[in-house]
Amino acid sequence: MINRQTRAVCTTEGDTLRAAIVGEVDHHGAKELREEIDDAILAAMPKKVVLDLASVDFMDSSGLGIIMGRKALADKLGAGFALQNPSKRVARIIELSGLNRIIKIESQSDGGNNNA
Repeated sequence: MINRQTRAVCTTEGDTLRAAIVGEVDHHGAKELREEIDDAILAAMPKKVVLDLASVDFMDSSGLGIIMGRKALADKLGAGFALQNPSKRVARIIELSGLNRIIKIESQSDGGNNNA
């Protein structure tokens, strides 16, 4: 079960599906969080998927798995994929894992043109 404080708020804006993740992303709720986002992606069939990480308080390796798996699903569907607004702590984990070299990281304030 997803920690009550961990959830994904999925919205569609044009051809973009934005999944705003809120709370802690760890092994306790990773499966349910993954399923929730995948269901939204498959229902919307967007041209771009954005995971908004602005409200992620904590992320462990399960969170990296969430990111990689959603990118793989987007790739399979022919959709673009980006991360948006990671906190400094989460951005550091992404950097240490090397995901920043293969996944675009956008800042909502700069219109999505920032590659971190």
